[in-house]
Amino acid sequence: MKDAAAPSGTHSPLAQVAAYAVASTVSLLFLYPYWWMLVSAFRSTREMLSAPLRLLPERFDLSILSEIASIGGVGLWRYGLNSVAITCASTLLGVTVTALGAYALVRRPRLPGFSLLRYGFLITIMYPYMLLVIPVYLVMFKLGLLGSYAGIILFLALGPIQFFLFEQFFRAIPPEVIEAAVIDGASESQVLFKVVMPMAAPVVATVAIITFLLNWAQWFPILVISRTPDTYTLPVALLSMNGELGANFQGIMALSVITTLPMAVLFLIAQKRVMEGMAAGAVKG
Repeated sequence: MKDAAAPSGTHSPLAQVAAYAVASTVSLLFLYPYWWMLVSAFRSTREMLSAPLRLLPERFDLSILSEIASIGGVGLWRYGLNSVAITCASTLLGVTVTALGAYALVRRPRLPGFSLLRYGFLITIMYPYMLLVIPVYLVMFKLGLLGSYAGIILFLALGPIQFFLFEQFFRAIPPEVIEAAVIDGASESQVLFKVVMPMAAPVVATVAIITFLLNWAQWFPILVISRTPDTYTLPVALLSMNGELGANFQGIMALSVITTLPMAVLFLIAQKRVMEGMAAGAVKG
C-alpha cells in the first residue's frame, strides 16, 4: 500500500514560490544602492537632482572620467597603482606572518608571552580604528616610517581576524598527524610546510581573499601615515574629493564605481572559496 504522507523536509509549491519572492525582494533591496551608484556615474549632478530615483541614465556620458583623471594634483592612475601595490604587498606579508604566528602559538602554547600575545590580538579585534590615530602616528614617527609605503604596508599586514582563522584551523588538526610526521624524522619546518600547510590550503586562500578585500577598503590608517597624496589609495582619493570637487556627485559616483567594482567582481568569483574556507577554519574550531 502506497504511503500518502508527504516525505519530511519537502515544502509545498506555494511555500517555495513565497520563499523565492521574499528572497528576490530582499536581494533587490540590497542591490539597488549599488545599481543607483552605477547609473549615477553616467548622469550629471543636475540630472541626478531632478530625477534621483531614475533606473537608467539619460545617456552614457563618460566625460566625467576626464574630470577625475587628476585629483589633488595626483593622477588617478597613481591612486589605482598604489591600491594594487599596497593591497598585494600587505596581503602577502599579513598571510605569511599570521600563519606562522598562529602555528607557533598552537605548537608551543606554554612559551613565555604567547598567552599574552593571543589576548593582545583579541583586544585589537574589539578596538575601534579611530582610537588608533595617536598611537599609530607616534609609532610610525619613532620608526621613521611616516609618509612611506613600508609604514602603510606594515600596519595593514596586522590581521587579528586572520590570525584567529589560522589558529582555529591549526587547533583542529589531529595531533596524531603531526606526531606521526615527527616520529618519521620530520623537522618542525618540514611538519609545517609539508604536512600542515597543504592541509590548510583552503584556509590560506580564504584568509588571502579576506585580507585583500579588507585592505583594499582601508583609508583611515593610510590617511594617518601618509604625508602627501603620493601614497594615497583609491578610497583615500574618494574621501578627498569632497574638498576637491565640492558637490560633484557624478565624479564621486564614478570614482566609487572604479573603487568598488574590482572587489565586487573578485568576491563574486571567490565567494564559494571564502565560504568553504570559513567553514574549514572557523566551524571546525
